[in-house]
Amino acid sequence: MKLFLVPTPVGNLEDITFRAVRTLKEVSLILCEDTRTSLPLLNHYDIHTPLQSHHLFNEHETVKSVINRLKSGENIALITDAGTPGISDPGFLLVRECIKEDIEVECLPGATAFVPALIDSGFACEKFCFEGFLPHKKGRQSRLQELKDEKRTIIFYESPFRVGKLLTELQETFGDERKVCVCREISKKFEQHIRGTLKDMATQYKDKEFKGEIVVILSAVEKTEKPVRETTNKYKNAE
Repeated sequence: MKLFLVPTPVGNLEDITFRAVRTLKEVSLILCEDTRTSLPLLNHYDIHTPLQSHHLFNEHETVKSVINRLKSGENIALITDAGTPGISDPGFLLVRECIKEDIEVECLPGATAFVPALIDSGFACEKFCFEGFLPHKKGRQSRLQELKDEKRTIIFYESPFRVGKLLTELQETFGDERKVCVCREISKKFEQHIRGTLKDMATQYKDKEFKGEIVVILSAVEKTEKPVRETTNKYKNAE
């Protein structure tokens, strides 16, 4: 018995591993967020494994039955609409319960939206802070204030309908000149990376509604080089 967490493409259907396809064919059940979203992918790869809905709004209700099926000896896969389960998507609760019940969990490597967005942004990526989605209302401003002193590159997920609002909030929190990159349609035909200062971006896209999955990358605090201090060689005239 094993739970497999299987990453699915964030855009291009070809962005899935051979191992992921094989796993989805071999398990007895696939848990997915929305069967209507998952079916085109499964049909594309001729996968006929039964599907069951498992999303943020019903996962507390479905976890017990899934655990029972796993304990009976079944292998089950969990996928999301796009990307890796558990990254701002359902998965954590089920994984935690599996660990409590001593059920093996295996997460396959694969697609996730923020990694290509981070690298394509051109910002420092040796150290970064992944925030995912900020709270919509309660706690949103307090969380931004907590991030105010963060020196690393910061990654946000955002709804395409609230990008302008987020850019304005980031400008108010981090200042006009901090650099930002808005990434949309990762790995799709119309993939786009829009870069600029927070002031320019917040002004230009204040009322714009984007399309597709959105990743917003806020640049790290730029290090200012210390001026070279002139030194006197005290041994210069010692000859």
